[in-house]
Amino acid sequence: MSAPGTDVIAARHRAILEIARHTGSVSVDSLAEQLGVTPQTIRKDLNLLADRAMLARVHGGAIITSGVDNLRYAERRHVAAESKAAIGAAAAALVPDGASLFINIGSTTEAIARHLTGHRNLMVITNNLNVVDILAECPSIEVIAAGGRVRASDRAVVGALAMDFIRGFKVDFALVGASAIEPDGTFLDFDIDEVRVSQTIIAQARQVILALDSSKLGRPAPVRVGDLGDIDFLVTDTLADAGLMQACSLAEVRVVETAPSATGAQQGA
Repeated sequence: MSAPGTDVIAARHRAILEIARHTGSVSVDSLAEQLGVTPQTIRKDLNLLADRAMLARVHGGAIITSGVDNLRYAERRHVAAESKAAIGAAAAALVPDGASLFINIGSTTEAIARHLTGHRNLMVITNNLNVVDILAECPSIEVIAAGGRVRASDRAVVGALAMDFIRGFKVDFALVGASAIEPDGTFLDFDIDEVRVSQTIIAQARQVILALDSSKLGRPAPVRVGDLGDIDFLVTDTLADAGLMQACSLAEVRVVETAPSATGAQQGA
């Protein structure tokens, strides 16, 4: 028979997994408050669950995912929703009126699109049909949808036809997201077809804005999209990793934080 302590730990692990499955991601501080234990205890729990491949550890918490499969689109939309909204506003503020731009696939880039609706005289080319829906009725924004195969799960247009279409443009900005970023600045995703389209978008833009929230730092994803040499701006909620901050500085990538931590602010000072 299991000792009472073991039962308590197992019950807490089940609770953590249930919360993570419902929300897509969990934070150390939130779990500690909900479950009435210390943050140190939660960190140990998350590390153990990650060792068992039941969660993937990210900065400040964990997410439900594997190293080869992304969360379902409906779940991704709810992960770090408030952070994505703030990131969307900050990234959109970098785009001047009268610009041409690409917007790629992802819930974060869709948050950017929502904050572009007040811009004037934009040309937006996108392989994201959700972005088309967001911007199509804006009278001062010309929206051009890439042609190609539509992926039903998230309404993304991917494949060789989309890449050929995108090569017909050279725009001022590319607004791109990614599923993961390494401390050296390599950013990654899960689907090779999606990655190839994103790489084509990056190649056809004069300036590239990478937008992602801090839960993506250190997340396992198998397919390389690019590195800091491919981007001009990194827009995130907080960048507390000293190595990544230094790598951005060396690559002359401008970092925009919407909710900088005290540590991050000191590093960026």
